[in-house]
Amino acid sequence: MTAPRERKAGEVADHVEGVLEGDPDVVVRAVAGIEEAGPGDLTFLAHPRYRAALDETRASVILVPPDVPCPAALTAVRVADPYGALQRVLGWFDPGFPGVAPGVHRTAVVDPSAELGPDAAVGPHAVVEAGARLGARTCVGVGGYIGEAAELGEDCYLYPHAYVGRRCVLGDRVVLQPAAVIGSDGFGYAFVDGRYRRIPQIGIVVIGDDVEIGANACIDRATLGVTRIGRGTKIDNLVQVAHNVAIAEDSALAAQSGVAGSTRIGKHVRLGGQAGLAGHIRVGDGVQVGAQAGVIGDVPPGVTVSGYPARPHHEAMRAEAALRRLPDLARRVRALEKGRRDGSGEAP
Repeated sequence: MTAPRERKAGEVADHVEGVLEGDPDVVVRAVAGIEEAGPGDLTFLAHPRYRAALDETRASVILVPPDVPCPAALTAVRVADPYGALQRVLGWFDPGFPGVAPGVHRTAVVDPSAELGPDAAVGPHAVVEAGARLGARTCVGVGGYIGEAAELGEDCYLYPHAYVGRRCVLGDRVVLQPAAVIGSDGFGYAFVDGRYRRIPQIGIVVIGDDVEIGANACIDRATLGVTRIGRGTKIDNLVQVAHNVAIAEDSALAAQSGVAGSTRIGKHVRLGGQAGLAGHIRVGDGVQVGAQAGVIGDVPPGVTVSGYPARPHHEAMRAEAALRRLPDLARRVRALEKGRRDGSGEAP
């Protein structure tokens, strides 16, 4: 896929349904951050902390909210949601997935019983095991692995070294970033007679349509039954989802977050980076979990939690504020005790 080389500011404004201020013929050749942008670049302002950079940016065009003043020399496209508008513009400049030629590369190994849909592609050194099925236009990148009887839907894209284990199922338009692992064994062991004994993990992973899994993320197969990732859910790099977890539609898990076994996560849930969820709990629809929070019990729908143990965000902030006052409180208590001992009874 070849991305266009340039667009004009007027085209940008029309595309994002914005209001143009400045020269409609200014050419945009690339997109860059507000501090790194140069002539010919389009940039954006989505957070107030970067307003000071407006006077310094060398960009030619900027996506900006309606109420933010801009230097006269800068062509502005005013939109209510600059970040959302940026997403639409980036679609013009996105070169798409790295190309994998349809068919089977001469170095790939595809079992004769595997089924490849029209225009499916299996890249160099990839392996497709017996009974596996790849839907139309699905691409398996360099060194990818598709296990026995696994099923991949249409238009999936697997970056190099992605792994899909035996009998696991991917829906349509699923993206696995490099080294993502779908269907590794769950962490199942029984402590018997002073030793850990492995519990066979014979379940599968089922991933819905339009799911994206980040690099080096691991989704464990179920011990029995299914580990399930719902349609549209996005999982960042280095995320761990344990056996028998179920995540509903359109949730998002940020980097290094982890979900322990048999936990249920509702729709539109967001986990911040390094958040951890204990096993066998329920997290309701629309919950937001702050970065590095530790969730050890059920969370009702619509609540925002943070801290460890995770609790409603406003409670966590009050507790943190009180914690920061402890040194001063301790000093005052010592002074009171000293005053009582020497008879003054006064605190500073």
